[in-house]
Amino acid sequence: MFLNELITTFANNLLPILLVSGSGFILGKFLTVDSRSLGRVVFYVFSPLLVFDLMIKSRLDLGQALTTVGYTVSVITVMGLLAFLFSKIFQLERPYMLAVILTVAFGNTGNYGLPLVKFAFGNDALAVASIFYVTTTILFNTVGVIIASLGHMDLRSAVLGIFKLPIMYGVLLAILVKAWGIELPLPLSRTIEIAANGAIPVMLILLGLELTRIQWSHNFRALGIGVFAKLLLGPLVGLLLASLFGLEHTARQGSVLEAAMPAAVATTVVATEYQLEPALVTAIVFLGTALSPLTLTPLLVYLAR
Repeated sequence: MFLNELITTFANNLLPILLVSGSGFILGKFLTVDSRSLGRVVFYVFSPLLVFDLMIKSRLDLGQALTTVGYTVSVITVMGLLAFLFSKIFQLERPYMLAVILTVAFGNTGNYGLPLVKFAFGNDALAVASIFYVTTTILFNTVGVIIASLGHMDLRSAVLGIFKLPIMYGVLLAILVKAWGIELPLPLSRTIEIAANGAIPVMLILLGLELTRIQWSHNFRALGIGVFAKLLLGPLVGLLLASLFGLEHTARQGSVLEAAMPAAVATTVVATEYQLEPALVTAIVFLGTALSPLTLTPLLVYLAR
């Protein structure tokens, strides 16, 4: 019975994501596709409008949103500390240690996490997951970039970089629209809805395209720590903190699932930019994504009960 439940859960929730992202991977292998340009479309258009649409339609109040923000910060902090601890125990050199911390702390909460939450638990959980995603994006573009830059970027520059994130303006506008009870004109609301509905398929194609840039690292010790710490400890940390924060029902489902995601594809971009062991980072991202159904499927079954 449990095996049938696992197979059904995988087929209904994870398999569609793997098939769409797999088509993006195959496309990137056989055709010349500019994933960077597509990534910019997602970054500047689809992601902000998706988050805006989710937030204005969400029944989350400010208290619930702030709780999710606190939960997200706690998950990232604990995962980063655990990565640091394991790196010290296994005596990783500084560059490898920083690469492991970056990949273990920041999960793929956008183009993998959001569609999975939507398929598994619906729009209420997706609204919570979107807060997790926004918070992760902000922290990644500040703390994550500082970690990767190895001191090449000061704190002020990283903090100011928040205001260059289009998704931030999507969040702020959604808060104002809800607070003032503004009703959007029908043409505008339909425009936003079209873009929001298209965001997840484009994100999945982009995920597959990004994974074509895989490199393999010869530091198998660091690779093993990065992959297994993220996949095995992520769900456990997520569940523990969910209890501490008092998350229940869809809030618990959306938040814990986001906490359990494999390493973010965006870490490969930052690692390449700052020469932070890009071969190791891309290997952790690829292997973690490939193995993630093994941990996410039983987690989905558990959270659904």
